[in-house]
Amino acid sequence: MSLNYIKNFYEGCMKPPTVIGQFHTLFFGSVRMFFLGVLGFAVYGNEALHFSCDPDKREINLICYNQFRPITPQVFWALQLVIVLVPGAIFHLYAACKSINQECILQKPNYTVIYILSVLLRISLEVVAFWLQIHLFGFQVKPLYLCDAVSLRKKFTTIKCMVPEHFEKTIFLIAMYTFTVITIVLCVAEIFEIIFRRLCFLIKQ
Repeated sequence: MSLNYIKNFYEGCMKPPTVIGQFHTLFFGSVRMFFLGVLGFAVYGNEALHFSCDPDKREINLICYNQFRPITPQVFWALQLVIVLVPGAIFHLYAACKSINQECILQKPNYTVIYILSVLLRISLEVVAFWLQIHLFGFQVKPLYLCDAVSLRKKFTTIKCMVPEHFEKTIFLIAMYTFTVITIVLCVAEIFEIIFRRLCFLIKQ
């Protein structure tokens, strides 16, 4: 019985009841994760090692890098991907435990409403992540970062630091913003598809 639950859960996650939902899973699971996992590591993997300040001392580089990156982009985007998956995963886990067929989700009002709420929650999480990304990283990575050196107790209060591969990071930032916007648009489109198919089902009755 437990294997059947796992099978239903897996099928629900990989094949949602809507066409747009299936495309969202394909886009989210393959393109977005591949882009982050492969290209993200190539762009941001050695950033801390190549981040250098003047004077170029390990203690100064570490403190200034922690100011520059309170959280690394790879960790932030990985958390974003995991958190955004949670509403859908919870719904499909519920559907699997209740042995709810994917076709029944759009036929029964209760299941339809719960599924729409999970999509709305997914949209809300993407919007929050989008806002946080703007707050943390902005839209452009500048080649120079001015570090506040007051905590270092040096004669100077500002230290200039060089940000490696700033242009590549700017392109990557824009790409991740674009992926988030595409995901939000797909989620909104999925809600419209659910409403349309629900209306068609009611008309046929």
